[in-house]
Amino acid sequence: MRSALAEGPLPRERDGAEAVVASRAVPRFDEVYESTFAFAWRNARRLGVADAHLDDVVQEVFLTVHRRLADFEGRSSPRTWVFGILLRVVQGHRRSVRRRGGPAVDGPDPDSLAAPTHGPHEALTQAESLRLVHRLLDAMDDDKRAVLVLADLEQMPGPEIAEALGVNLNTMYARLRVARQELEKAVHREAARDGWRKP
Repeated sequence: MRSALAEGPLPRERDGAEAVVASRAVPRFDEVYESTFAFAWRNARRLGVADAHLDDVVQEVFLTVHRRLADFEGRSSPRTWVFGILLRVVQGHRRSVRRRGGPAVDGPDPDSLAAPTHGPHEALTQAESLRLVHRLLDAMDDDKRAVLVLADLEQMPGPEIAEALGVNLNTMYARLRVARQELEKAVHREAARDGWRKP
């Protein structure tokens, strides 16, 4: 039996919503920032933000994270939650750039996709591959591009991707299948074009 003197008075009962809010711990902004900054930076680039605009876009993402951190419910990882914010910010940025008639991207960031190289030939091959991947990604619509980036470049599991994109799992897998098919066709077209150019 509980001793009232030893442990103090019983807490009043809370309804379900109040209990959930009280039990979840909101992460600190600096923890979220440190654990997701590199992820946000490379994926802003992968989603089509030109290098000249990366600072502004990523800053806007983390201003939104800071403003909405108290609303983070902990149902997903901070990384997944930050990607959802990143996706909306990037889509808004790209729409704005298109309206102004500016370039969406300005060439690949060598750190955005690939592993380190070992020599000048490998570096050149990697740079050419990065340019091709970015060009092919730029040709995709935003939904397919996002799912492809998360699945194939970030290696995120399906349920986490669906959560980040705000869609059900079946929709996510359907988008991924179509995105991979489109990418494969585009790669074959590029290979055929390069083969035609070679003597």
